[in-house]
Amino acid sequence: MAFLSKEQIESMGFNSVGENTLLSDKASYYNCKNIDIGNNTRIDDFCVLSAGEGGIKIGSYVHIAIGVSLIGNEIITVKDFAGLSSRVSIYSSNDDYSGEYMTNPMIPSEFTNVTHGAVSIGKHVIVGSGSVILPNVILEDGVAVGALSLVTKDCGAFGVYIGTPAEKIKERSKSLLNLERLLNKSLNE
Repeated sequence: MAFLSKEQIESMGFNSVGENTLLSDKASYYNCKNIDIGNNTRIDDFCVLSAGEGGIKIGSYVHIAIGVSLIGNEIITVKDFAGLSSRVSIYSSNDDYSGEYMTNPMIPSEFTNVTHGAVSIGKHVIVGSGSVILPNVILEDGVAVGALSLVTKDCGAFGVYIGTPAEKIKERSKSLLNLERLLNKSLNE
């Protein structure tokens, strides 16, 4: 996998990009002026980051695996230590599928009924491969979403969620918070 050079990243017009950040040269970045990326973050091949007016804000120590899509008009936030597995799709805008309206971005807005809403992915969240997260959803800190899940509503902190639609099946361990403290301590020595 090849990553963009610091010079290439600077020329793309991102709002901000941190240190030690690896951005694939095979990913697509749209409306870069509305994209912020923290330190020690990696974005792999074939990802699509398409920032709307709300923008995309990605924290530090984040991994966005191959083929992930972050798309929509409202803000999408991915906080520190989060991981999005391959083919995860996060939408802050979504068409109305009822048949009462037309769909797709080429149709004038008066004929559509698009839902727009912020999406927030908390610290230490992991989202399994092939999962979809729809607008107006908050995954609180420590949430784990199983592969191939459809997340349509908020998920409480340190819960494990699976299914279509995703439902909580159990609590997730908080041991990783001790590891975060150790990491931060080692970085400050």
